[in-house]
Amino acid sequence: MSCKVFIASPLRSYTHDAATVPGRGASVAAVLTDLDARYPGMRFRIIDEQDRIRPHIRLFVGAHEVSGLAEPVAAGDSVHLLCALSGG
Repeated sequence: MSCKVFIASPLRSYTHDAATVPGRGASVAAVLTDLDARYPGMRFRIIDEQDRIRPHIRLFVGAHEVSGLAEPVAAGDSVHLLCALSGG
């Protein structure tokens, strides 16, 4: 399935500053694997060593917040990768 992936600004260094990129896969896990093949290192910034979404990351398929990597992605869906920011 092909989808449109919206990239949060802290992750755009991986996509050569592209705010949106095409993605392929029938699940969130497959889309992230596809992105990592084209943009090495990106998946590690989103997913930890136990294959869980990192605490400061929020993933959405359409308007639905994703709770796990098995969430389905349909053709034409939009996937949003968001990062929480902190600092003082």
